Amino acid sequence: MNGGRVTPQMDLCSPERARRIARKSPDGEATSNLIFTAGVGTNKDIFPSILKLHVPIRSVVADVTFGKGTFWGNVPKTAYKVKASDIQTGVDCTNLPYKAGVIDCVVFDPPYMEGLFRRSKSHLAGSGTHAAFRRHYSNGEANNGRTKYHAAVLALYFGGASEALRVLKPGGVLIVKCQDEVSANTQHLTHIEIITELESMGFFTKDLFVVVRPNRPGMSRVLRQVHARKNHSYFVVFVKKHGIKEHPSVDPERVNEMVRRRRSEGRFISRAAVP
Repeated sequence: MNGGRVTPQMDLCSPERARRIARKSPDGEATSNLIFTAGVGTNKDIFPSILKLHVPIRSVVADVTFGKGTFWGNVPKTAYKVKASDIQTGVDCTNLPYKAGVIDCVVFDPPYMEGLFRRSKSHLAGSGTHAAFRRHYSNGEANNGRTKYHAAVLALYFGGASEALRVLKPGGVLIVKCQDEVSANTQHLTHIEIITELESMGFFTKDLFVVVRPNRPGMSRVLRQVHARKNHSYFVVFVKKHGIKEHPSVDPERVNEMVRRRRSEGRFISRAAVP
């Protein structure tokens, strides 16, 4: 408009086009230099990007399964206030020594192999050249709890997440590392089981990252391959919902039932039974 008159140029525009022209152009610039959901690399390659996207600098971060600190290899040491602990330092991830609602972020990477939860010490995974793996991801003892194998994996994830829910501030971030697994000839989509359970606790799922191994994993004593060999894992980013005041306890029998039901649905039909 110009003094109530319509100019020839504006007369050529539709009303919608005129509104678009009048709107302010959005800030920012076009780029492909972004953080993506999937990539080939190691944990220490991917982890800094997750922090950059979801955890503000100078946040208090409790890494409750610290181990050798592999995740932090490419993170500047002064960027975050890291509280490092694991089973070797005497800290149980399901019973943390922090008050409720004081932590900005919890990093949680428990063992996701059912081989570390067997009833006989001689059958535990991580022997020989993998002994260091067993030391940092378990207490090296046989599992005598109320859950075993894949159910024990889930029980540890759920118990640790329940404790993380307690110590996190409202809106705090939980970064969970996990991998799907085959146990007792049954495919368990562990990342989905974890997401489903944690959302029922009081978290919401904010992001998911797929980490593809840069090398080719192998297998020993293979007669016939039945499942695709897993060469990827996940980082799942959760946020504690506001208004959550209590953290639920984990019922081992309910976890056992989850796994029993999944196995009953996933049993193989023998080739002889197929017409």
